[in-house]
Amino acid sequence: MAVSAAQVKELREKTGAGMLDCKKALEEAGGDMTRAAEILREKGLAAAASKAGRAATEGLVESYIHGEGRIGVLVEVNCETDFVAKTENFKRFVRDIAMQIAAAAPKYVNKEDVPEEELNKEREILRAQALNEGKPEKIVDKMVEGRISKYYGEVCLMEQQFIKDPDLTVAQLLNSMIAQIGENISIRRFVRFELGEGLEKKQDNFVEEVMAQVNN
Repeated sequence: MAVSAAQVKELREKTGAGMLDCKKALEEAGGDMTRAAEILREKGLAAAASKAGRAATEGLVESYIHGEGRIGVLVEVNCETDFVAKTENFKRFVRDIAMQIAAAAPKYVNKEDVPEEELNKEREILRAQALNEGKPEKIVDKMVEGRISKYYGEVCLMEQQFIKDPDLTVAQLLNSMIAQIGENISIRRFVRFELGEGLEKKQDNFVEEVMAQVNN
């Protein structure tokens, strides 16, 4: 099926993939934009898997300050070469990750980073909640694991929805970047500071504030 330049441009803007890859994905999907995006993500996952073992020791440490000093983030994102680290595409990605951390306040990078003790405590709480809701004992464990998946989506950066495109997780965004640049990329570590953290204060919607700043 022939696809138009406008379709290719739209898909490229949505996914960040290369023009040729977008054209091929649209042709494979018969012009279906949603399916074409899925195809690109699937290919991105494959590309990421093939590069996962390669050393990534270059990269950037990015800082992001939000709300006149109310939230501060430092994040280290690694790639394989200094050349890629200096590209605007990579710099934008790292900046987006810093803003994600500021807005969504993850505690860990990956699911594997969550301490077993914390997971067990969370499972106990979720199990007690399910039983208090009157759920049958035989389905409680399955419910708990489902809620643990949601918990991962809240506390683990890679499992969170990307603030600029909720149809993507941060992991999918990362895999898309790996596919684009052809190098392994790793979000290694981060720290997030919030003014008055741990003190009693009013609750603000930082996601909305950060996104308002992005759109200005």
